[in-house]
Amino acid sequence: MGLVRTTAMVVGIIVGASIFVQPSEVSRHVSTIPAMFAAWTAAGLLSIAGALVCAALSRKFPQTGGVYVYLRHTVSPSAGFLWGWAMFWSAQSGIIAAIAVVLARYLAVLFPMGDQGMRAAAVGSIALLSGVNYFGVRAGSTVQTVFTIAKIAAIAGILIAVAMLAPPVAHTDPPLAAAGGIGQLLLAISAGLFAYGGWHQATYSAGETIAPEKTIPRALIAGMLIVTACYLALNAAYLRVLPLQTVLNSQHIAADAAQVLIGPRAAATVAILVIVSAFGGLSGVVLQGPRVYYAMAEDGLAPRGMGVAHQKFHTPHLAILAQAVWACALVLTGTYRTLFTRVVYTEFLFFGLLALGLMRFERRIRLAPLLLIAGSAVVVVNQFAADWKESAIGLLLVAAGLPVFFWITSKKHAHH
Repeated sequence: MGLVRTTAMVVGIIVGASIFVQPSEVSRHVSTIPAMFAAWTAAGLLSIAGALVCAALSRKFPQTGGVYVYLRHTVSPSAGFLWGWAMFWSAQSGIIAAIAVVLARYLAVLFPMGDQGMRAAAVGSIALLSGVNYFGVRAGSTVQTVFTIAKIAAIAGILIAVAMLAPPVAHTDPPLAAAGGIGQLLLAISAGLFAYGGWHQATYSAGETIAPEKTIPRALIAGMLIVTACYLALNAAYLRVLPLQTVLNSQHIAADAAQVLIGPRAAATVAILVIVSAFGGLSGVVLQGPRVYYAMAEDGLAPRGMGVAHQKFHTPHLAILAQAVWACALVLTGTYRTLFTRVVYTEFLFFGLLALGLMRFERRIRLAPLLLIAGSAVVVVNQFAADWKESAIGLLLVAAGLPVFFWITSKKHAHH
């Protein structure tokens, strides 16, 4: 893959469905417009730092497996194992569950349904896409390209409609009472980070990229800048059309903005584009996780079944099945907010480690890893301060992997 296709892949992976929901989650914590833009910009910068660290590591370790491989080589085998463990129990399955919930919310624009109906729709979409991947119907690059075009079309459509149709000022409402200072701003940044997530997945295909040591870093930076610009423009559009209170309480902000501008039919059109976009995002994420579990099973660090390819379909079918069952369980037991919050601070625990590993490996200090370490520490500590119970559950889930790792490795040594 050349630079243009790799950049398109980066944009396609990152621009998921969450940008059509997450602005409401960000504005819950910060109630002035400058603070909202500060949160989105900070989340973009922190994600660019993460992408730079990942790009540097992809140059040094161009194997399949991404973060799992980097942590194993630069920190320790146990850190690599814990990443895979956390992906399964928290991060990757949590992303699948959260995107499925977004998909269900926009389905509810077309077919009104209550909370139970939305959960059922989310579970159905996970089952459907896991089934597709189980039978080895690889969502080929053409399908992924169609989904990426749908996402960009949805964003472009909203921006053009706002530019042409929006009345000059929609903000006659007074600003909401200011939220609680720096802690709330940091929670807003965390909520924004979820919409920027996925940049590390672009490094998983380093083996298939032309001159990866040059192409991947350039594609990551170009892709992140495009995404950041898109997100800031979209937020400006939502705020130009909708009162602050609506932005705050909306479950499907893109459809609400379209409805105000053009009417119910436009809301339905946007909802369809978001559903297509969510399907594309979900399809990619459902496929990514089992690759890592497969690599871990080959290293003897996951149940052997996770590394078995189906005789007929040649897919890691047991890994896909296990991931689907757990993601559905998360949909049925958690709220959207709990899901994305746990994903963000679990991932950033490891992204901080990733940056430490890079500096240890290179034996020099650079700005991007330093920024990522500081940012990750702030995100994780602030999340603990805001909700220590939920954070402790997430951390215990990760820590529970350590005794498992030592048990597996002691068994392996006993056999040798």
